[in-house]
Amino acid sequence: MAANEQSLRRLVIRAFHMNEVVEGDHDDITVDGVLTVSKSMCEELAKKHPHIEKIDINIIKPGEHDRWTNTIMDIIPISTKVLGKIGEGISHTVTGVYVMLTGVDTVGKQCHEFGSSEGILKEQLYLNRAGTPGDNDYIISFDVTLEQGMGQERPGPTAAHAACDEFINVYRQKLKKFKGDKCTERHEYHDVVRPGKKRVLIIRQVAGQGAMYDTHLFPQEPSSSEATKSIIDMGNMPVIVTPNEYRDGIIRSMQ
Repeated sequence: MAANEQSLRRLVIRAFHMNEVVEGDHDDITVDGVLTVSKSMCEELAKKHPHIEKIDINIIKPGEHDRWTNTIMDIIPISTKVLGKIGEGISHTVTGVYVMLTGVDTVGKQCHEFGSSEGILKEQLYLNRAGTPGDNDYIISFDVTLEQGMGQERPGPTAAHAACDEFINVYRQKLKKFKGDKCTERHEYHDVVRPGKKRVLIIRQVAGQGAMYDTHLFPQEPSSSEATKSIIDMGNMPVIVTPNEYRDGIIRSMQ
């Protein structure tokens, strides 16, 4: 940085690449690049969270996108805080695999507000975009079936996101313990003040109209919906976040 610049916050993101995603008896993730998915939690999570009738978890390998999908509610990275809070300190994240949350109700009505995205996955999901899987990435499909009519009622999608986060939390807890020197990528970001320079504010309009058309902010874990605040509950008022908070996953779309 230049002599007159000030760094307000420093964020380090360590990435650990997964070379393979396999099915097994227990959810696990290793620094050697293998992520194991178990379906054993499906029944337990469905019983625990209200308005959920069934959960199906499947592994979609790279290139295997010629398959049916229910409406895509979110694409979620597996990331966790190791030191500090969102926007500063150290975060660990996984590359090579994303979690895809989808939803439908028991009578086949898709979980959507203004438009649904059910259909053949390769026709509904744009790859190689910011926030979406790449050509060589695995996708863990977390497919939730809600009670009839709950796909358009706020508690239904909220329960689906909560159940998905509980599934991801198993990996987050293991990811926290990875040794930093084993990462495959390391990125360092600073929120910088440049005295005398122009102040730049980027305005982003987020969803806050009700039902699943909601946005949550201020989680304790990156890209999580747990312990968050709804933009609706905050009265759809403007909220200021720092560049590093945004980069570290302080916003969770509930659409």
